[in-house]
Amino acid sequence: MSTTPEEVGPIFGEGEGHAQSMLRSPTVLIACIGFWGMDIFFYRVFKLDYVSILNLDLVKEREAQGIKSSSSAAPSNQSRITSVKCIGLSLFLLTLLHLTEYINVNLYNGSSIEATFLFYTLFILLIIFPMKITRWIRIATKIVLERTFALVNPRCSCMVMPPNGPRPIPFIDVFYADAMCSLSKIFSDWGMLLHMAAHYPDPSPKAIDSILIPSIFAALPYLIRARQCLIMYTVGRLRQDPKRYQHILNAIKYSSSLFPICVSAYQQTLSADGAKLWERTLIVLMIINASYSLTWDIVMDWGMFQNPMAVAQHACGGSSIITGESPSGSASPSRASKSFSHVCLRPKLRFGFAASTGIVLSDTILRFCWLLRFVKSSLFPTEDYFILTLQILEAFRRGIWNLLRVEWENIKHMRAKQQQEQGDDDYVDEDDEIAAFFQTPPSSVELSSRQSFA
Repeated sequence: MSTTPEEVGPIFGEGEGHAQSMLRSPTVLIACIGFWGMDIFFYRVFKLDYVSILNLDLVKEREAQGIKSSSSAAPSNQSRITSVKCIGLSLFLLTLLHLTEYINVNLYNGSSIEATFLFYTLFILLIIFPMKITRWIRIATKIVLERTFALVNPRCSCMVMPPNGPRPIPFIDVFYADAMCSLSKIFSDWGMLLHMAAHYPDPSPKAIDSILIPSIFAALPYLIRARQCLIMYTVGRLRQDPKRYQHILNAIKYSSSLFPICVSAYQQTLSADGAKLWERTLIVLMIINASYSLTWDIVMDWGMFQNPMAVAQHACGGSSIITGESPSGSASPSRASKSFSHVCLRPKLRFGFAASTGIVLSDTILRFCWLLRFVKSSLFPTEDYFILTLQILEAFRRGIWNLLRVEWENIKHMRAKQQQEQGDDDYVDEDDEIAAFFQTPPSSVELSSRQSFA
């Protein structure tokens, strides 16, 4: 989800300063490449095979269809996508972007819209030019295009069952669509760019499509993700999954991002005084969306705070079980710290308690960084700098969100595998053990501790 719902800015008239905003989209995309390199680095350090985790659902789907997975040898160094390559590419593209803008605007008296198209053209040429050093870029581009095609080409209807039954959405497509939601403002800028290019070199006419086109583009990622949720609800309904209602709740979460987009677009059609009348409504909708999304991040996407009662008991610290004191009254700080991380976060933390807590706190702050709008006049020289800052912060938030999301998906797959191997009757979930721990009488604290935290 986006840090702030999209606000459609005015694009009427010549306004060379506003045309400068066209450079926002490539700048944020370049930052996303660098942040993905950061993710790869931490996946490697903490030994998370993110490639297998992302593709596991696709592999299982092919196996169910009787399609043998192609024997994949270890990729060569030129084909491997690494953190160093991603970060290096982002720095190169950032330099190319500003160099293109400087030469086109300052030396040849061109416009920023020309510089933006020139940058995208040079980047495409970089991808398709058959050099060995850029082979990994072509591989990454192919993956992105394949997943994009999977999003726009319906796997099945979200309401009507196809002849062979609905196909569940694989995790990699969910992961990719979530990333698109963080780039919603970029979609809005692309819509604005296309509208301006259609009237270039004349200024964009003051018409409803000047607001409608960027708004529709901004809403596309949320509509795609909500549709995925409805498909998964259909799958769960046919499989009689008792937790299928969660997909409806998730679809409502993504739909809640559409209301601020609509209100913000409507404000652009009003006078300054009329727009202020809708400001309070917009703020309320943004608070609801940010709070809903933050709660979903922590509980559903990261698997934390799964037992609210145990968290509340631990926060109160009213018993020896909660405080970590032994029956004799002596405190056990290490045990208390361990039980705190297990109860308030979750039993397994691949990135450690400190890093996981830092990500949760950072995500909480960044979900509400749109509050900077109240002080933007004193912090940012123009509206463009303010929007660019929010986009960069959202891209960073998505980067750290990815770490815990992939970790939690790996945990879910491991639990499902253990449950399948041990059988439903013999398998005991660690969250159930933690909940049972806080219901254990004081006389059996040590026994429960050994069972839960061994």
